[in-house]
Order: sequence, then C-alpha cells, then structure tokens
Amino acid sequence: MELRPYQWEVILPALEGKNIIIWLPTGTGKTRAAAYVAKRHLETVDGAKVAVLVNKVHLVTQHKEEFSHLLDPKWNIATASGDSGVRAGFGHMSRTNDLVICTAELLRLALISTEEEEHVELSAFSLLIVDECHHTQKDSVYNVILSLYLERKLQGARDLPQVLGLTASPGTGGASTLEGAKKHILQLCANLDICQIMSPQKHYEQLEEHSPQPCKRYDLSQERNPDPFGDLLKKVMDKIHDRLQMPDLSRDFGSQRYEQQVVELSKEAVEQGLLQRRVFAVHLRRYNDALLIHGAVRAVDALTLLGSFYEEERMTKVGIFSAEVWLLRLFEEHKEALALLASDTRFENPKLEDLERILQEQFSTPGPSRGIIFTRTRQSAHALFLWIQEQPRFGQLGIRAHVLTGAGHSSQTIHMTQREQQEVIQKFRAGTLNLLVATSVAEEGLDIPLCNMIVRYGLLTNEISMMQARGRARASQSVYSFVATQGSRELHRERTNEVLESLMKQAVSEIQRMDETEFREKILALQLEAVSQRRAQAAKKLGQRTEFQADTVRLLCTNCAEPVGYGSDLRKVEGTHHVNVNPNFTFYYKASLKPVTIDRTFKDWQPGGSISCKKCGEVWGLEMIYKSVKLPALKIRSLVLETPRGRRKVKQWSKVPFQVADLDYVRDCDFQLTK
Repeated sequence: MELRPYQWEVILPALEGKNIIIWLPTGTGKTRAAAYVAKRHLETVDGAKVAVLVNKVHLVTQHKEEFSHLLDPKWNIATASGDSGVRAGFGHMSRTNDLVICTAELLRLALISTEEEEHVELSAFSLLIVDECHHTQKDSVYNVILSLYLERKLQGARDLPQVLGLTASPGTGGASTLEGAKKHILQLCANLDICQIMSPQKHYEQLEEHSPQPCKRYDLSQERNPDPFGDLLKKVMDKIHDRLQMPDLSRDFGSQRYEQQVVELSKEAVEQGLLQRRVFAVHLRRYNDALLIHGAVRAVDALTLLGSFYEEERMTKVGIFSAEVWLLRLFEEHKEALALLASDTRFENPKLEDLERILQEQFSTPGPSRGIIFTRTRQSAHALFLWIQEQPRFGQLGIRAHVLTGAGHSSQTIHMTQREQQEVIQKFRAGTLNLLVATSVAEEGLDIPLCNMIVRYGLLTNEISMMQARGRARASQSVYSFVATQGSRELHRERTNEVLESLMKQAVSEIQRMDETEFREKILALQLEAVSQRRAQAAKKLGQRTEFQADTVRLLCTNCAEPVGYGSDLRKVEGTHHVNVNPNFTFYYKASLKPVTIDRTFKDWQPGGSISCKKCGEVWGLEMIYKSVKLPALKIRSLVLETPRGRRKVKQWSKVPFQVADLDYVRDCDFQLTK
C-alpha cells in the first residue's frame, strides 16, 4: 500500500494510538489513509477489532471495496446496514470478524440490545473509525455512541477503543464569528475525544496538486414575469385564508418559512380540537409545496403534485368535514384554468433555460462527461428528472440520467429503496449513467473520480453541504455551477457559505496552533459540561415519559379525533415499532389487502397491508405480521394524545408522556394464539 507524503503526515499520531481527526479535502484519500491505520492496528495490537462507522447505507459497500483492496486477505471483513436482510447478530458478527463496516445506527442498537447474539460493548473494539465525523453533534447517532464512550472514559474505563475521525468539512455550527466557529470545532473535538486535528502542513503544496478545485460559476436568472400560474395558486390560497379568518397568518406563499408556519398551525389546531382548521392547514401546505415545485421546475410538475394529493384525498377520505368538501370543490373549480396555464410555454421557468445551457455545454465537449444536479426535495428531483427525460436534445447529447434520493419513507413522495440506490450508484460509477439528479443523499462520500460537473440547483443550505457537494467534482477542469434567481435568498446564502468556509479554515488553523495544555483543558471542560447536560436531559426525558399513567392517555385519530384506544394498549417491538395489542382495536381500522412494500427482509416480521381509520380514512400505519400474528403498527403522526392536561401532538414515539412496555409475545398475543 502506497501513501502520499501528505497522507503519511496526517496519520502519524494515529499510528501511535492517539485519537485524532483527519481533515482532508474530498477526493484526497481520507479512506485510504484510514485503511492504512486499520491495517497497522490489526498487525500490531493483540486481539485488535476495528469498527468503521458510516452515516449512509451506500457508503458501507463503497468502504468495503476500499478496505478490501488495501488489507491483507487474512483479515476478515464484515458489513452490516439496514438493508442487509436476515443476518447473524451484530454481536456474533463483531466477535467472528476482524473489521466491521456498518451504519452507525446498527452499532447504536447493538450497544443497547439485551439479546446476547445482538449485543456488543464498545470495549469489544480497539479502533473506532468515524467517517464524516462532523456529524458527531447534538442528538446525532454518532454523538449518541460517542457519549457512551465519554461516560465510560470519565468514569475511569481503560478498555475503550482508539478513535479516528474523518472529515472534509468540520463546519462552523451556524456561527458567524471566529470565536463561535472555534467553539463549535472544539466541541466536535470534545465529542470525539481527540487530541489533534491533523491536516498537511509540510506537504500542503503536494496536497493542492492532488485536490484541484472545480471552476465555480454563478448562473443567475430573472424571476418569471409574468407568472399567471403562480399568481392563480396564490389567489386560491388567499381564498383559503379568507375562509380561515386568521388575519395574523402570514401570506409569504411559496417559501420554507410559510411551510413551517402551516405545520405549526396544524399542530396547534389538533391540540385545540379545531379539526376543520387542521384540514385547512394540511391543504395550504400542499399548495405551498406546489408553489415550491413551480419555482424550482415547471408549472406542470406543480399541478401534478397537487392533483395527486387531491386524488388521494378523494379516494381515502370520506368527507366528514365541510372544510374537506369545500376545499375539494375549490380545487375542481380552478383545475382547468391551472392546467391551461401550466401548458403555456410562454411562462416557462428561466432557471431551466440556464440548466439546459449548462448541460449542453458540458455534454457537447469532446470526451466523456459525468455530472450531478443537486436539488432540495425529492419532489423537485423527480420533476427535474422527468424534464430531462422529456427533452429529445438531451438524448441526442448522450445524456443518460437517473434520480437518486433518500431511502426513507415519506407520505408525500415516492422513495427509493436502498437496493435501488446501490444500483444507481454502481451504474453511475461504471458510466452506464452519466447524470444524477440527487438530493443531499449524494453529497457525502460518493466516490466518482471522473465526475466533472456539479450543479447546485436553487439550494438554501449551509457551508458543509456546499463543500461536500463541490467535492463530488473530482475530475480535472471540473465545473461547479450554482443556479438561482437573481437577488434570491438562495444566492445570498451561497455567498454567505463562501465566507463561512473561510471562517472555518481560520478557526481550525487557530485550534491547531493552540498550546497542548490549554487544548486539553478546554476539551475536558466541554466534555464535563456535555455529560452534565446529557444527564439533565435524560432526567427530563424520564420525567416526561412518566408524566402520566399509560391508561390515563387516550389515543385519538389525528384527522377526526375519534377515540381509538389508550396508551396502555401499546407495546414496543424490537424497541422501535409501536403496536396496539388490544383485540378491540380491529373495530377502528380497515386494512388494505395489498401488503406494503418495504425493500428489506426482517428477522421476525414482515409487512402486511396499510391500515386506516374506519371513520375518516386517515392512514395510521400498517399491519405487522410478527411471528405469524397480525399486529397494527402505528405512526405517531397519525395520532393525538388526550392526556389529563389536554391534547398533545408529538412527532416521535420517544416523546410520548407515558411509558410503553416491550411486547411479551405469549401474553400480549394470546388473543390470536388461542384462536
């Protein structure tokens, strides 16, 4: 294995067993450097075990390729991620292999598991490599794992693993001052328990030779003017506002700020029992989504999104509210006019003209091109992909595009399965595909050496996202284009990100020059403060979870407020899924015959049909077929909690104000087992 001089320079403290962060630009060989550290560690440490943690599923396969190439075949490498299907327990896997590459969430679950085959202790590993370690902040899964590490260290444990963090972008944590940026980066160091941030000093010039930066350009367009389709959508939203009679509600239509406002309005309406108001808020959010898509891509895409929503409403909801009937009629009254305006080519999006020109320039040049277009949402990614497919000239240029989005489920859009993600990435690497339309899932870690075009399409993100996306362009003479509307918030943010990147570099440089004693004192102080805060938060959460007895909290449908059970009817399966074990619960829901599709194989259960409220049609979750028993698994966002102190809407099961017991299969499923 050959390392470049700058890679040798940054790994030397790690070879001595010290905890460090390797800070190198994307594409300069952080993973290769980490693989060498792992190799030396396995060769020199008795009983060595290495865990490599990643934050995205597709990085598991990518890192296995890298580590396998560089490690001796005598070392056994195992991989694990959410799409691994039925596999040996994590604990068993870590005991029988020398190096485990896994998503951090699997290690977190293994650390708290009570099953012998699944459970593992941090002390089982002698080296912990944390990829994209800048995520070790706040409540991230990385920080949950490292907080367990710090708890044990501060209690005097000596059997903890060495830590090696890898990042290209520590970030500023939202700080706009040098002191704020330094505090953020010192907190990152404290969370990872590192003693140094390593970046090339002696061999900096050689590093620059191996990390050419793409040529950045701003492709700015004017706003649509006139915009009759957008104006009509806003006119419809004005009518809904007038019906709502809430003058304090802003009319900043088509913005993320407005989206947050109507989400909060929906939550408050549910808690206050104002169900008609909640219906208005839900529909206003969909109109706002349509405006966002209209601003990003085409009017026809916005109308398709809105039409799909109303078609789903028509099919699933039973119209028990006058608001639903009125809103459906309002959309029908304007649907034809919206369709006519959406099909009028005179009012096309100027940003698409810029994107078309960029693609033509890049794919008309001699030699192969490969690029990624980054956009904010799954809806806009699918809409852009559809637009590309519908332009014959792109096919003539040899553009072979595909969409790449997250694998998580969403009630609003189609999700990609993890297998589909892997297939798309492999085809892009091989050149079968040469253009990806992606959300942030492709920003970090995606290793495509021949990628020579990055387009950030109207994005409002932070400096880390900007740097990570830019780092995907690794070929020489690459282009990085920022497409936005002149004078927009997106443009202002991108300019700010450039300033914050410089601030981050200055902050890291000053921390690297700090006196060693001063650095250690600051790190220890931050660690003690963090541990104290976590204990206080844990006590607060425990208090919240025991605020009420489970049998005093009623479960209501979030849409129609129909009482459907009590907190005492709930049980946890595998510590995650919440099911209702009361046999009478079947009277309140209807199940679809077609099973829900989930691209994973689970150890003890498989998905059945989706379930929805019999009274109003609101989707509640799915039937889980657990060891041959059907159990209704519920989504917390589909329920409202009626407590002795009023109604509450919570976003996560972990925040319900009562305790939920684990499922006892024999006792809790007795009503079905004895049938």
